[in-house]
Amino acid sequence: MKKKDEPKKGAPKSAFELAMERLRAADEAAGESQAPLDAAQKKAIAEARQKATARLAEREILFKDTLRKTEDPEGREKVEREYQVDRKRINEDCEREIEKVREQGAGSR
Repeated sequence: MKKKDEPKKGAPKSAFELAMERLRAADEAAGESQAPLDAAQKKAIAEARQKATARLAEREILFKDTLRKTEDPEGREKVEREYQVDRKRINEDCEREIEKVREQGAGSR
């Protein structure tokens, strides 16, 4: 049975497919491999992403409100820097949580 994203035989591969093949080969050469996720892991990852999305949306609303109330350019720059730092932190927290879920699954096999 053929996967829907699998190219036809003889068809040229896209740049994305070629890059993914190189990454997989590099991971295998380094001894790294990702096992398929089970249903509980997929659910935990989806929840982590959903939580991060909600936190980002909340932070964006607060940012826009604060920006609207701030008139001086220096204050606006400070608010924007804080917003970018918060976005980065939220995304990093999400990635750490996802990595932890993946590691727990790999450790239990």
